[in-house]
Amino acid sequence: MSKVKTSFFCQQCGYESVKWVGQCPSCSQWNTFVEEQSQKDKSKNNKTWKDYNDEKRVNKTIALNNIKSSEERRMPTSDPELNRVLGGGIVPGSLVLVAGEPGIGKSTLFLQNGLWLKDISVLYISGEESEQQIKMRAERMKLMNDNFYLLTETSTQTIFQEIKKLKPQLVIVDSIQTLQTPFIDSSPGSVSQIRECAAEFQRFAKETNTPVFLIGHITKDGSIAGPKILEHMVDTVLQFEGDRHYAYRILRTLKNRFGSTAELGIYEMTNEGMRGVLNPSEILITQKEEQLSGIAIAATIEGLRPLLIEVQALVTQSVYGTPQRTVTGFDLRRLQLLLAVLEKRGGFHFGVKDVFLNIAGGIKVEDPSIDLAVLCALLSSYEDVPIPQQICFAGEVGLSGEIRAVNRIDQRIAEAEKLGFEKIIVSKYNQKGLDKQKYKIEVITMGRVEEVYRHLF
Repeated sequence: MSKVKTSFFCQQCGYESVKWVGQCPSCSQWNTFVEEQSQKDKSKNNKTWKDYNDEKRVNKTIALNNIKSSEERRMPTSDPELNRVLGGGIVPGSLVLVAGEPGIGKSTLFLQNGLWLKDISVLYISGEESEQQIKMRAERMKLMNDNFYLLTETSTQTIFQEIKKLKPQLVIVDSIQTLQTPFIDSSPGSVSQIRECAAEFQRFAKETNTPVFLIGHITKDGSIAGPKILEHMVDTVLQFEGDRHYAYRILRTLKNRFGSTAELGIYEMTNEGMRGVLNPSEILITQKEEQLSGIAIAATIEGLRPLLIEVQALVTQSVYGTPQRTVTGFDLRRLQLLLAVLEKRGGFHFGVKDVFLNIAGGIKVEDPSIDLAVLCALLSSYEDVPIPQQICFAGEVGLSGEIRAVNRIDQRIAEAEKLGFEKIIVSKYNQKGLDKQKYKIEVITMGRVEEVYRHLF
């Protein structure tokens, strides 16, 4: 009988140690080390995917010039938002990890997409729900599909036996944390189990050219549960996020070997499942009957998609000694930088004011072109003068108070024009190659923060 080798693994980050330690050297968390089996027990009569695969692949060295390049054939889904974040559709043989909070709608989204694919056979493996629960959800979404198969199982040995019989063209696993391989003695959800189960599905995906979606959990600090190597093993990592108090959900690409990592898909949670939002600008701008101070519209870009987003600011007199700085959906350090620019270049005394900033719709924005809209919203609330509703902004603000140029200005102007805005304020350094005559919207170019203040107030 072969000797079983054990090691200690950090349950937060997957760091491996030969002995137990109190604090993890990698992620600095305390009391996270658990002893787990780290070597496969060869004495067990367990089969992996390779044992079920009749056509075993023979690996040999080959020159790069001898490899025939083929056009990447993608499998488009019926969901345009999912197609966008994947880079144009599902790539055969790809391994995709989808992570998100409990109750955010991961299972609903991929059950719905599996049921929409009527031309191929789809296997949905659930380790969390029973057949009846999944059937009830499918009936609620009013979707039926004769090529959709269901397997409620957590053992990878049984799963691969069923896969060999069925030969599906797409596999969805919900979730990777519930699976258990017979090679490892530790409990499901542990670092070594997640790593080994993901490795088995990776081998299966690459050898059979079958795409696999792995649905995963996240930890309380928002990172993907399990070892960091899980994110390195897969081809694409998608993060499904959103505020459960809002109906809107965002599918964001964190890693993509087959496309851009800047893409964004927006969904609305309805009684009949997830509905893709094709024009998110309309939902991110709230409709108001009267003009209010502290509100400005920013023309931003997420991936290939232009968005118009409402920025809300509130500036009040500080009651306590230290002024408050509270933000939602924006970087706090970026806000402090913009306040310092207004103090130094404009002479506004924000040092004695409480400042609250919110990006409407529960969305988080990282595009620097939102700076100008944030700055104008702050000034509007400071002066208590509303900005006209038909003006939007696109510009990055530098430390010396200059308005810097932003990329793809044509798309931003076109989106603002499409939504009925009359004026857009951009940097004067964006003028090169910009034809103002072809737009019905008035394009105003400015170079300094002081010019914008004089123009608006």
